Amino acid sequence: MVWAVIGSGYCGKMDVLMEGSMDAKGLIGFVVAVSLVSACSSTSTSTSAATDAAPVPEVAQPSPGVDIDRANAVGQVVDTQGMAGWYPHEGGLMKYSVDIRWGQEPNTMPEGWSFGRVSSVATDSKGQVFVFHRGDVADPLVVFDAEGNYLRSFGRGMFENEHGLRIDRHDNVWVTDNGDHQVMKFTNDGELLMTLGKKGEAGTTDDTFDRPADIAFGPNDELYVADGYGNSRVVKFDADGNFVATWGTPGSAPGEFDLVHSIAVDSQGRVYASDRENNRIQIFDENGELLGMWTNLGATQNIFITPDDQVWVITHRDNVENITYDTLAGRIMQVDINTGRIIGAMESPGHWLDVSSTGEIFIGSLTGNVFRWYEEWMATEEAAQAERP
Repeated sequence: MVWAVIGSGYCGKMDVLMEGSMDAKGLIGFVVAVSLVSACSSTSTSTSAATDAAPVPEVAQPSPGVDIDRANAVGQVVDTQGMAGWYPHEGGLMKYSVDIRWGQEPNTMPEGWSFGRVSSVATDSKGQVFVFHRGDVADPLVVFDAEGNYLRSFGRGMFENEHGLRIDRHDNVWVTDNGDHQVMKFTNDGELLMTLGKKGEAGTTDDTFDRPADIAFGPNDELYVADGYGNSRVVKFDADGNFVATWGTPGSAPGEFDLVHSIAVDSQGRVYASDRENNRIQIFDENGELLGMWTNLGATQNIFITPDDQVWVITHRDNVENITYDTLAGRIMQVDINTGRIIGAMESPGHWLDVSSTGEIFIGSLTGNVFRWYEEWMATEEAAQAERP
């Protein structure tokens, strides 16, 4: 079921697209489109959703021995013998290459150091890369230059369970500790500036969290906390850390949450909250009024929105697959901010995503790695010869 809500104060059109997979009898794909229009008005406007099934697309039929045209294939690949095969990438294949051991090959960290489970990664305005991991030997926050050379580290003994990491427009470093129920702000060099929440104390009051997952920043440096594992809410603070508002309760109805795992804010101040176990992203205004939702992206682990409103996610088909495969069956997707339509996709394990100012995609993976994705693609013959002497 696909549905969306547009609240008052939002003017324009929001389309929600969902591409399904084939059923047990091999039917191919469906598209559900929900188009909601809200008139510019000072009063609340309610709209109803229309759902229309699109015709079943034709499957691609490659000639024997010929690669499928992945850029143009619209259905499941079926060979000349009628054998079902791969589906094309959602929205089209994104042509990137990857460093799968970034920061560790070559390893320039102090002797004996390596990453534990990498929960999150972030980049600052200088191109420095911050890695937040759960290892026992290396400091939990490790900083590299853009080429992967070790620069410095900090945070030893400060966290119970490392989870979220974001860097604000002033290059301050923010983390969430979902073991000790705290959000912490550091300078770029690791000096602690602010702590929100009470160490080791879970709660639902204005000054406590219950296993917070992520942080996002508004246009005026407002702070939004995804208080998601123990609570099911978003908590808003001003730039000085003073409580402003909170919204969300447990459930699956509009405005309710079942684990707020990630949060991001666009240039207009709209708040995007990954409601992971409900397999959707809910979109709010700065005061918590629901504007709409995307239900076509699965169980989204992390959302990243660039300053020019490019939306990127690391996601999984659903949360059962996410947990059972321990994040290995992930997808990186670029998403149209106005409609929720998937622009392109590619496979990647992952728990966290950051896009640098130069367009590189960094993935924090619980496999104990940082993946660096960059725009480059091999020709067929080049790929065939890549691992041959």
